[in-house]
Amino acid sequence: MSGFIPEPADDTCIATIRTLAADVVGKANSGHPGAPMGMAPVAHVLFTRFFNANPKNSKWFNRDRFVLSNGCALQYILLHLLGYKLSMDDLKAFRQLDSLTPGHPETHHTDGIEVTTGPLGQGFANGVGLAMAQAHLGAVYNRDKYDLINNYTYVFTGDGCLMEGVASEAASVAGHLQLGNLIVIYDDNHISIDGDTACAFTENVEQRFLSYGWQVLHVENGDSDLAGIYNAIAAARLEKSKPTIIQLRTTIGYGSKQQGTHGVHGSPLKADDIQSLKSKFGFPSDQTFYVPEATYKAYGAAALRGAQLESAWMTLLAEYGKTYPSEHVELTRRISGKLPEGWEKNLPVYTPTDAAQASRKLSEIVLTAIAPAIPDLMGGSADLTGSNLTKVKGTVDFQHPSTGLGTYAGTYIRYGVREHGMGAIANGLSAYGGIVPFVATFMNFVSYAAGAVRLSALSKHQVIWVATHDSIGLGEDGPTHQPIETAVHLRAIPNLDFWRPADGNETSASYLVALQSQQTPSILSLSRQNLPNLEGSTIERAARGGYVLYDVEGEDLTIVSSGSEVSIALEAASKLKAEGVKVRIVSLPCWSVFDKQDQQYRLSVLRSGAPILSLEALSTVGWQKYSHEQYGLPAWGASGPYQKVYEKFGITGTNIAAVSKKVIAFYKQKGGEVISPLVKAL
Repeated sequence: MSGFIPEPADDTCIATIRTLAADVVGKANSGHPGAPMGMAPVAHVLFTRFFNANPKNSKWFNRDRFVLSNGCALQYILLHLLGYKLSMDDLKAFRQLDSLTPGHPETHHTDGIEVTTGPLGQGFANGVGLAMAQAHLGAVYNRDKYDLINNYTYVFTGDGCLMEGVASEAASVAGHLQLGNLIVIYDDNHISIDGDTACAFTENVEQRFLSYGWQVLHVENGDSDLAGIYNAIAAARLEKSKPTIIQLRTTIGYGSKQQGTHGVHGSPLKADDIQSLKSKFGFPSDQTFYVPEATYKAYGAAALRGAQLESAWMTLLAEYGKTYPSEHVELTRRISGKLPEGWEKNLPVYTPTDAAQASRKLSEIVLTAIAPAIPDLMGGSADLTGSNLTKVKGTVDFQHPSTGLGTYAGTYIRYGVREHGMGAIANGLSAYGGIVPFVATFMNFVSYAAGAVRLSALSKHQVIWVATHDSIGLGEDGPTHQPIETAVHLRAIPNLDFWRPADGNETSASYLVALQSQQTPSILSLSRQNLPNLEGSTIERAARGGYVLYDVEGEDLTIVSSGSEVSIALEAASKLKAEGVKVRIVSLPCWSVFDKQDQQYRLSVLRSGAPILSLEALSTVGWQKYSHEQYGLPAWGASGPYQKVYEKFGITGTNIAAVSKKVIAFYKQKGGEVISPLVKAL
């Protein structure tokens, strides 16, 4: 690529971004004007000289990906200038109710936003996932003369992001994987909300990233050295075996009276400061949201270049289809987001005579059965492969080919002990398209990744978590590893399906729904201990989230349970039946899926007429919605053989039978009609 060529409109464009940032935040009386004012030059150079995207089709598959990890108004301003579906009125509605410009960028909400950012560090890690996705799909589908998938991922990040542990985890992964398609631009302005970073962040960022295996470049004057910015980005694009971070020294709030201070970080500029800023840059001080025609023209030219690039790419894709028809069919299917026809026929089906197995093993059997039918699946574990049982035999690791450990075409990712980074990277893999990522760890350690899981649900990323060792059933590792409260937290997250299957058919059902739910992440809570295959369970019934596993008429009690405790509930029911007590058993593997069923069905499962007792070897919080009485863990678990631990807490067929009789006696003595807990006014 030739060197930097100045354009007459460069200074005007940069001033436009700076003054718009002041106006956008000022009108909202909320936001962060300083970062977009400081990063205006690098944003301008990147988007007018390098960035390949078509604003008229924001989903063009080979577009460059941009992540604003330090989420602020900058991205909205750029999207508007480039001609995405974001009007000036939308900029004026920044941070207002139901606008297209919420407080921080949200994917699936605003045209052109790749990933949801704002919680610091998440976007950085998402960028690693986006770069991994390009490397993988390029390795699988590119051919000689058909370099179809070759985009770059650019990430803007700041001091706050680099302080977050999730960014460190992801940066370590990126360096190990030698992702030369990843370019991070670090806004080194030495300011965070508390003030100068000298108070809390004094590490040598260059040495840190060099130790990760990154290329580190410097631009000392990010406020006005456009040629230096250009040359750094150009050099980063030439490095193919390392990710690059460009340490860009900027002045936060450049041009304002408070430039270089934390006062311009998270508060609007005062009216007189905004007027002074505009006068300084030669803009009308009495006009708000002013955009010179030269600015629109410059960004229109960048948009036109992107449209031409997409047109050429579509021609190349069509030619590829003639030479490589089967690969073309598969690639275009994956781009469309559709799974292969009939993949679900590969799901294992079980009968009660099949051997008891841990649901983590049942999960492995599902993955082994469906992976050959779904090349879109790409996943791995946080250093627990042998425990999570997530590596399908014969699969190749996703590694840089120079390591001899695998190739970029590989589908199994070795995340190392980096649960949070793993979750955020998986969000990036999902956001890229063409990939359905799965990740794995112990259920207890999903808590390490809570920030990424939450953003996965908010962002509608289809990420599947294989979370094993999901209760006191893991036994000897004890309370430090036994997830008593974890399920409560995860079940409370909107748009997240938390599955706790009781046997083989329910495990198959959880994968069925998880793979069909393209805008919902799923967590599969799986046992370490063996579980029997149950009479009455089917994939179809379990796929409704809850169903009657064992039915009787005129019941004295219904026990509703999930996962490893369903078979214990059945044992209790059998003991009570011998005493003439009638007990129905309901399996409720996924609350959120069950809640979506019609009311008539839900009331037929958890019906009125007899008390309902919930049973789960976890916290009882939340079960009040589905039951009148709850039995579970009152506090932390215990270390020991799992059978002994279950006995300690009374989760055995014998004790649950005794508890059931107490519940039945209480409600009989109380008298009156017993109404289903699902019957509510609201």
